[in-house]
Amino acid sequence: MDSGIAAHQIGADVRNLLRPTGQFGPLLAGFVLSELARQLTRATEDAELFHYRTRDRVEVDAVLENRRGEAVGIEVKAASTVRADDFRGLRHLADRLGADFRTGIVLHTGQQTLPFGPKLLAMPISALWELG
Repeated sequence: MDSGIAAHQIGADVRNLLRPTGQFGPLLAGFVLSELARQLTRATEDAELFHYRTRDRVEVDAVLENRRGEAVGIEVKAASTVRADDFRGLRHLADRLGADFRTGIVLHTGQQTLPFGPKLLAMPISALWELG
């Protein structure tokens, strides 16, 4: 195969991957969930990793719950900007868990950590490796 044609095909595949209907979002979420599971094996506190979805299809990509029932919700977004609507599932989970909800985090591809209300943060995915 001509290297020019191969490079063109790779470029087209990457563009398709990054389209809103592409697979980058699910691939990124799978990667982050795998990393969370890996890090839980070394954590000082026991916690379990769950996915949360209601019958009405309200979802949270990951819920980390400790033995006391305290939970952290995590959403993964394949975008560099975060909107208030990206916290919809996390807000639902917070309402459902009450005082047991510790924090909700939207992990994104951008660089900034930003507050989005009480117990809600947007953080770069890179924070997974930066936190102690």
